[in-house]
Amino acid sequence: MLSHLVEEAAKKIPSVPLLVNVISKRVRQLNAGHKPMVDVITRMGFADIALTEIIEGKLGFEQKSKGGDES
Repeated sequence: MLSHLVEEAAKKIPSVPLLVNVISKRVRQLNAGHKPMVDVITRMGFADIALTEIIEGKLGFEQKSKGGDES
């Protein structure tokens, strides 16, 4: 995993635990055969692909609200 990619992705998703979860879920998807949403450079690992997708705004997350907001 390239450190400059981690630093750039952390600007988009500042919560480290959340960033790790997003990357790890995307790596599992790529391992299962999903196609990358960015151009892949030779020797780019799945984590680097996931980080690049986050940086380019093609991969994000949605937080669900916690508990009883429904009336």
